[in-house]
Amino acid sequence: MKAIVTVIGKDRVGITAAVCSLLAQHNINILDITQTVLQEFFTMVMLVDTAACTHSVGEMADILAQAGQEQALSIRIQREDIFNAMHRI
Repeated sequence: MKAIVTVIGKDRVGITAAVCSLLAQHNINILDITQTVLQEFFTMVMLVDTAACTHSVGEMADILAQAGQEQALSIRIQREDIFNAMHRI
């Protein structure tokens, strides 16, 4: 299943590496990635494949949220179909 991961926080060295490493630890493959820095704020959006992950998206949401808190980041994951439905006009 595909999902969208978003990361927002104050810019610093290593954010991309830390998040990508965490996803890799859970067998989540990054299919596409975009990131930017707006003034001092880092933003990243990734399309990922969770098919090989042994955790549900809900469990991964908790894992990513906890990791985000530890790193002063907002890290969220949503199923692609739900993300698309929420952002449809």
